[in-house]
Amino acid sequence: MSAAFINTLFTQTVAFAADEFNVSQSGQGIGASVVRFGIIICLPLVALADKYGRRPVMIAMAWAAPIVSSLGAIAPSYVFLVGTQAIGRPLGLTLDILIAVVALEEMPRNTRAYATGLLAVISGIGGGIAVGSLPLADRGPTSWRLIYLVALVWIFVAIALTKWLPESERFTKYQKQTVALRIKLSSAFRGQLGRICSVVFLTNMYIATASIFQNRYLKDDRGYSAALVALFTISTSSPASLGLIIGGHVADEKGRRILGATLVPVGAFLLALSFCTSGATMWLFAIAGGLAFGISYPALAVYRGELFPTGSRGTAGGIIMTSALFGGIVGLVGAGLVLDAGLSYGTVMLCLVAGPVIASLIVWFRYPETAHRDLDEISQDL
Repeated sequence: MSAAFINTLFTQTVAFAADEFNVSQSGQGIGASVVRFGIIICLPLVALADKYGRRPVMIAMAWAAPIVSSLGAIAPSYVFLVGTQAIGRPLGLTLDILIAVVALEEMPRNTRAYATGLLAVISGIGGGIAVGSLPLADRGPTSWRLIYLVALVWIFVAIALTKWLPESERFTKYQKQTVALRIKLSSAFRGQLGRICSVVFLTNMYIATASIFQNRYLKDDRGYSAALVALFTISTSSPASLGLIIGGHVADEKGRRILGATLVPVGAFLLALSFCTSGATMWLFAIAGGLAFGISYPALAVYRGELFPTGSRGTAGGIIMTSALFGGIVGLVGAGLVLDAGLSYGTVMLCLVAGPVIASLIVWFRYPETAHRDLDEISQDL
């Protein structure tokens, strides 16, 4: 939850910070892109987790992420705010990646997708706390800063992890094979890594843009207050939590590939329609789109760990996350520029649906089916 809260901070507050610092739509998109570019910090950190263990890196990130992110509360400029979050957010993302890796390594073969979905639900609570803190921004033109101070609450999570977090049993078993497995990753697994990176790049072009500009759309085009924005976000995204549980169960029982390939473009189209409508219709499209994305998420997310060996699972996760964030950068910068040029939010989001459509074709035709198989068995067959 702490990582999700930190990863959501900038997304939820940038519209209010932009008002104080007088930043344009393109400036917000560029700032969000810079924050996402900080993902490169993750790569050496997850590599350390593959070499020295998951536990020490996770504990370090649990301490560092909330402390660095909370500096946004004293930002004297938009540049300073972007800079602190460009460091704090990837520290939280590193923790996110390693939590997913450990969960995947510890779960039985018939529950990995379900565990991935359940983990996303728990993570969503952290993001929900960030969204639920938005009414603080209504207290005054600079009160959005209070939301960054809330990040310090997660220090208690760091204390708990330091005291009780064990090392992954699978990592302990395979740590002596790390070098050999990395050699295998560089050859047999290169194609799988490229395909997954392509899919997350294309889908995140859409998802990141929708996430960042939703608050601005509601605030500017629909006249929503911070409290109403928070109500909309929580109300329309909460059903996605049910989708995560359903999707995880179905992906474990029936398979991942077809489920993910089918629902990703459906969710993208429905969510785009929420940027084209108003009133109850807007809320319904947002709910339906979030539910479709929620069902598809466990089916696709579980591939990020299943297709790679233990000694390189963290590194592969970092590379995949980097690709996703670069996709977000492309979407955000492009969307910001065309929005400033006068295009509507609905037009921009409908055009971006092309990304998830192409991604779904890659999943349908090039992804293997991994349900009901052990991790070692999957690695040997690829």
